[in-house]
Amino acid sequence: MSSSRYSLKVVTDFASAHTLRGYPGDCSRMHGHNWKLEVEVLAKELDEHGMGVDFKVIKLTARELAGQLDHRYLNDIEPFDRINPTAENIAAWFYQGLSTR
Repeated sequence: MSSSRYSLKVVTDFASAHTLRGYPGDCSRMHGHNWKLEVEVLAKELDEHGMGVDFKVIKLTARELAGQLDHRYLNDIEPFDRINPTAENIAAWFYQGLSTR
């Protein structure tokens, strides 16, 4: 049995604005970011084509999710209408969305 691990990475980006509710500083005012999203998929096995996961699938899914946030005010989008759109919460949102696909 092989203990090989294959790491595939895709990078995409999006731009959006947000406000950190209750934050004691400048970020409590609306401001924007150019975000960079790096997605890493680990595979233990390769398919019949010698791939862990097709890069096209990873890119498409990452871009679809990033497109939902691109040029938007994050505080208006679920779940960030209830929780602060911090980098950590945004990363968790991407992780959940990518994991289900």
